[in-house]
Amino acid sequence: APMPQAEPPTPQQIADRVHEGMWRNDRATRWLGCQVLQVGPGHAMLQLAVGDHMLNGHEVCHGGLIAMLADSAFAYASNSGNELTLASGFAVELLAPGRLGDVLTATCHELSRSGRIGVYDCEVHNQRGERVAMFRGRSYTVKGRPAVAD
Repeated sequence: APMPQAEPPTPQQIADRVHEGMWRNDRATRWLGCQVLQVGPGHAMLQLAVGDHMLNGHEVCHGGLIAMLADSAFAYASNSGNELTLASGFAVELLAPGRLGDVLTATCHELSRSGRIGVYDCEVHNQRGERVAMFRGRSYTVKGRPAVAD
């Protein structure tokens, strides 16, 4: 009898594999203290609790760390199809301060992907639902290279 054909993985199964594989190597995101809440095809959600060591001279969360949280969400969203995808640039608008003890959630989704170029939007909210930052990332996909090797 012929061998049954294995079902190809679903987009969500691919995204889960990328999430697991990237997380193992993602020392920067782990160092920051982020948790990956969700990764799916073209989207990701990460969370960060603002700790004392993240405060700047004005006693609010350093804007670069808010950008880093969003950039990490962008990385998981843009690589979720398991094609090696790198940031080629981003812009971030800081709309409200992150304060000690706040829990910031970055939600990123794909706006456009054509050829090697992608555009992703990320919103960062605090635990009260207030928008803290908006982030737009541009990505470049390296053709023929997986984000996560088998």
